Amino acid sequence: QVRLEESGGGLVQAGGSLRLSCAASRRTFNNYAMGWFRQAPGKEREFVATINWSGSWTYYADFVKGRFTISRENAKNMAYLQMNSLKAEDTAVYYCAADSSGAGGSARIKYAYWGQGTLVTVSS
Repeated sequence: QVRLEESGGGLVQAGGSLRLSCAASRRTFNNYAMGWFRQAPGKEREFVATINWSGSWTYYADFVKGRFTISRENAKNMAYLQMNSLKAEDTAVYYCAADSSGAGGSARIKYAYWGQGTLVTVSS
């Protein structure tokens, strides 16, 4: 098992930036692909970004392409989501998730491990 803990959420003005962090408990973190998802009030949880175990492949939802960047530091058991040019519609609880296959992807079912989430609020 792996425990995940997100941090870095908060209140930011539209056009601003935030960097979310995800700390993983397991020393075999580098075997896992990581994903970021988000859930806005009254909406389904949706895919945001994913990165494979080595960091050699990333994939983004269309609505964040060019604005968000996913990365990881395997030596520190950390994953990140850099969010720039934030919009009011980016307001949501953001979750990191781990996929033991190492491949990653956009489907929620691939991810067996989830953090508790961190709230991002973008004011317009």
